Amino acid sequence: MDITNRTALVVGGTSGIGRGLARRLADAGSTVVVGGRDTGRVDDLETVTIDVTDPGSVSRARDEVLAEHPDLDLVVTMSGVMLFEDLRDPAHFARSETTIDVNLLGTIRVLDAFTPHLLQQGRGDLITVTSGIAFMPFPLMATYGASKAAVHAYSEALRRHLVGTGIGVTELIPPAVATAGQEQVNPNALPLEGFLDEALGLLTQTPTPDEIVVERAQALRWAERDGTYAELLEQRSRPLSTLPGR
Repeated sequence: MDITNRTALVVGGTSGIGRGLARRLADAGSTVVVGGRDTGRVDDLETVTIDVTDPGSVSRARDEVLAEHPDLDLVVTMSGVMLFEDLRDPAHFARSETTIDVNLLGTIRVLDAFTPHLLQQGRGDLITVTSGIAFMPFPLMATYGASKAAVHAYSEALRRHLVGTGIGVTELIPPAVATAGQEQVNPNALPLEGFLDEALGLLTQTPTPDEIVVERAQALRWAERDGTYAELLEQRSRPLSTLPGR
């Protein structure tokens, strides 16, 4: 994928991986708009306010961006929340609802808002963001893994729907990256800049891979194929012992 001279919208780009990716795209020569609920955290790029849980907000952001940038040809949708859950306690359901609304439905809302524009234009790229946890659960964040697995399946289907339209669909599959508190939860989290270096190196290959899987994410992505699934799941289940009453 060519990331130079693009006109890009990064939804969920006000912090973490999204903000880092937005800056890398801008450094490569692209025009970048960053979308999020708290745009005050970004002062070096153009921004648009968008709440992916609110259909009206998504529509307003789309109209605002396309009015200013009718040549938009790259949309990255990566808004997400990671919430711990105790599945023995039915009160976790509120966290499940929030996670699905942001991670899965929010992704679909953004894709639905901008796909017609790209179809009319006859070219462009969509980048969805899942996680290594989509393929190898971290049971303490059960719905997060389920939501990302769903985004993976949706991305696969969307890619087939768009065959022959000139629109590419690429799935970014990060491992734990040292941002948004991940460095505290997981001291082995990959440094952000190192992740971006590797991910962009893969993304800019020709042809563009369907999935961007950095080396640190390979073990999670291919655990079933490699016969390591049961062992890794056991290891990743140990933090459940930290929940009350365990």
